[in-house]
Formats: sequence, C-alpha cells, structure tokens
Amino acid sequence: MRLSRYFLPVLKETPAEAQIASHRLMLRAGMIKQSAAGIYSWLPLGLKVLKNVENIIHEEQKKAGHLAIMMPTVQSADLWRESGRYEDYGEEMLRFKDRHNRDMLFTPTAEELITDIFRGHINSYKDLPLTMYQIQWKFRDERRPRFGVMRGREFYMKDGYNFDLTKEDAMHAYNRHLVSYLRSYERMGLQAIPMRADSGPIGGEDTHEFLVLAETGESEVFYDNAVTELKFGDRDIDFNNVLQCQSIMEEFTDKYARTDETHDEVAFQEVPEERRQVARGIEVGQIFYFGTKYSEAMGAMVQNSEGQKIPVHMGSHGIGVSRLVGAIIEASHDEKGIIWPEEVTPYHCGIINLKQGDEEADSACESLYNMLSAAGLEPLYDDRNERAGGKFATMDLIGLPWRITVGPRGLKSGLVELTNRRTGKSDEISPEAVIKKLVVQYS
Repeated sequence: MRLSRYFLPVLKETPAEAQIASHRLMLRAGMIKQSAAGIYSWLPLGLKVLKNVENIIHEEQKKAGHLAIMMPTVQSADLWRESGRYEDYGEEMLRFKDRHNRDMLFTPTAEELITDIFRGHINSYKDLPLTMYQIQWKFRDERRPRFGVMRGREFYMKDGYNFDLTKEDAMHAYNRHLVSYLRSYERMGLQAIPMRADSGPIGGEDTHEFLVLAETGESEVFYDNAVTELKFGDRDIDFNNVLQCQSIMEEFTDKYARTDETHDEVAFQEVPEERRQVARGIEVGQIFYFGTKYSEAMGAMVQNSEGQKIPVHMGSHGIGVSRLVGAIIEASHDEKGIIWPEEVTPYHCGIINLKQGDEEADSACESLYNMLSAAGLEPLYDDRNERAGGKFATMDLIGLPWRITVGPRGLKSGLVELTNRRTGKSDEISPEAVIKKLVVQYS
C-alpha cells in the first residue's frame, strides 16, 4: 500500500478524552474514530489489525476442532424469558420493540440462541460432542464507557459454546478451550494468565478469566509470580487427548492466581512471600462450564445409549477480539508510539523515501515495494512529499515491526537502512538482503 493513496488520519495532539495509552495511540494512529460514547468506527489501519487478531483466533479454534457459525446480532426476548435471564441481566442489555410490538434485544451474549439452534437439530448422543463458535459484534450498554475499545459499548467478540453428554466430556471441552486460548494469546505477543474468576450473569460452577498484566487494567489481581514464568511455546497438541489437555490445564492453573472477586487471602498467604504479587490486569477472555443450566431450562435434550432423554452439559468461552487490540498496545508501546508484534502487524514493514522525486531513490523504493509484494509480504510505502522527520514520526507512531529507509547517500554504496522498531537497531544492507531477511522473519 502506498501512503499517498491510503486513509491514515494521524493526529499530532492527543485528544483530551483519551486516558490510557491504547486509547491515545489508537486515536493518534488513525485506527479508530469515536461515533458515540463507547462506539467506534474502525478505520483501515485499525481494521487490518482487528482482522489479523480475528484470523489467529479462527486458526486456533479450527485446530481445536471447533466449528465457526454466525448468529444474528438481534435476538427475540422470548428466548431469554425461557432461560430466566431476561429480567435478571440488568440495564446493560439494550432492549427494544420492533414494529410489531415484539420485545427484542441487541445481543450481549448468545447462550440462549445457540441452545435454540442445538435443540432444533440435535437429539442423539451420537451427534456429540459438538462445539460451535462465532466472531460477531455485541452490545452492552455500559454505564460509563471509557478507555476506548477497552471498555466500549459495542465490541467484537469470539463466543463459543460446547455441548457434551457428560460433565467429564464438558470439562475436556473446558480444558481444550484453555489450551487453544493460551496458544492464541502467545501468538499475539501476549502473556495472558488464567485466573479463577466469578461467573457473573453467565452462571456456572467453573470459570477462568485470562488477564494481561497492565497498570491500566480494571481488575485487581493476586497471583504467585511463578505463573509469569510459564510459556506455552510450540508444543504439539492433540486436542482429542484428554490427559494431555488436562495436564496443560493443571500446569497453568495450579499456582495461585485470582481476580479480586474470588480472592482468598488465607490461601494467598500460603504462597511464599517473595512470590506474592498484587497488580492490575486487563481481561481478554473467559471460559465457563455451567452444566445443564440452559439445557434444562430450554429443553436441549438428547437420547443417551440407554434410550433416556437427558439434558446436555454446556459451557461458553469468550475472547474480546476488539479489546485485544487495545491490550496488545497496552503491553507493547513506547513514548514514540505502538510496537506491533509481528503476527498482528497491519503491514510487515514500512518503506521511507528520504528524497521523493529523486530518480534513483524513487526507483529503489519502487523496486523494494514490488519485490516485497512479490514475496508475499505487505509493505507500507511512504511516498508522500513530506519532510523526513514527519515520515519517521508516522512510522514510529503506527508501530510497524520493520522500517526500510532509502536515501541517495546510502544508494551510492548500494545500501538501504533496515531498522527494528522494538529494539531500535539499524543495519545498512543491500536491498536484496533486506528482502531475504524479512521473508525469513515472516516465514
């Protein structure tokens, strides 16, 4: 993409309403624009990052054997009355009537809707287990929307739902989701710690939240510092292997880690003093097992091997996709701007032409742009007739992992400058070496 043809409305000044780093930087980098309180338009740069995060989640859900669907954003209130949650959910639910005076709602979550889909099509244990998920827009009418996409009213979310014959099967689904989430977060450059949490209006017996440690987090968290040393890495996972998934679950949850809602001070004091930590965390996902709460209320039954009709065991599993974009920035930025991890970056590298209009510099940039594109990479070429300082500031602000700087002086020696955004380290190398290094980096 050529910056002269792109829509990137960067801001020099920080908007007064932006209180945390991710909100400031997303506005300044031209990623989002507020439409109403807690509701944002996603502009080209922001949308690319959002879709990259979404694609990672899709890939990991597919590996875990989960099936993608798409449900509507508007639901009938009748389903929620069946489950008993319509009146209980509270003012966060946006309720309205359609032209026929029927009670409707804008989806805050979809347990009822997915249960209705299940009960309409599945009636035998032979069709289990089944896990379906969607990535879709949700709405919760927050009393005080703030912090940009971190606490918005409209948000993009992955919500998945498992249906199993027994509690044991459902707990394997729970563990399977925990494993797939750990893989997803690490691919995004995040360490998200699973912490024992409160189920809230979703309900259920077992639940863990995934929290990224950050000073701007809304949740107070208590944990054994040893959990921060755990890494998932590139393990080969068989998601059908019950014992392997259970082992990983135990590895990542056997040390003390809880949100303030479930904190147990007596148990916390059993952690060695030098490892006891109190901090803030950003919630980026949550998994639930809630048994037969919805299946019993809504008649989601299957016939077991003995011919008996029994309610299925269920769980739900969410990831805040749009919130993750903010969380990544909170975890990865400096005073100059964003620093994107390579798997979510909107563009693989930026090209800066130091002397736009110079025949040799223009030709070298065009050649780099074409070679990178031919190699399957996406460069962002700053071909604007702007001062070099402004171009560098823009590239630092939007945070692409690599910057290629092309100028007449270096070209006299057949060299360009390749700079790593995270480390600041620069090397003068040939254009061909740049292509080779970046292809290897992203392979």
